[in-house]
Amino acid sequence: MGISERKEREKTEMRKRIVDAAVQVFKEGGPEKVSIRNIAERIEYSPATLYLYYKDKDELLLDAQADAFDQLSVAFRQIKFAQEPFKRLEQIMESYIAFARAEPELYDLMFIMKAPMNAVEDFDSWDNGDDAFDMLKQVVEDCISEGCIRFTDPIVGAISVWGFAHGLVSWTLNAGLSPHTCARK
Repeated sequence: MGISERKEREKTEMRKRIVDAAVQVFKEGGPEKVSIRNIAERIEYSPATLYLYYKDKDELLLDAQADAFDQLSVAFRQIKFAQEPFKRLEQIMESYIAFARAEPELYDLMFIMKAPMNAVEDFDSWDNGDDAFDMLKQVVEDCISEGCIRFTDPIVGAISVWGFAHGLVSWTLNAGLSPHTCARK
């Protein structure tokens, strides 16, 4: 391994360390506690060092958001999917809701906070949620093929299903309600 490869690996490892610290600070104290100074303190470096890797907090939060989406994708991959497409759709949405309830801070980082999106220069190239969305889209495609749902376009179907789940999760997390509250009335 040459010097340039080693330096690139070290840079990648340091960025990962910074992102991990940012996520921990975020989870422990919420968005108001996330600052370059607090993150630097967590990894025992000066704030100036973090600016060698990130131009600002928004750019750092964008990488933390990507890490959160990766965790959601991992949760989806751990599902032991049923044979029936509609049951798979239920399973992926149950996993989505369980993830949001278990990791409400990460959910906020992924879907509610504006700060990470401030760092996106070209929205056509923003791909943080693509892997998780592609898994959902495949399940929706299977449901359409089997006639389980009435969408004809899998992208529209996946966005609609995700939007419904997002609305439910946002409402329950922000209002402190159980997802089953309405079902009991």
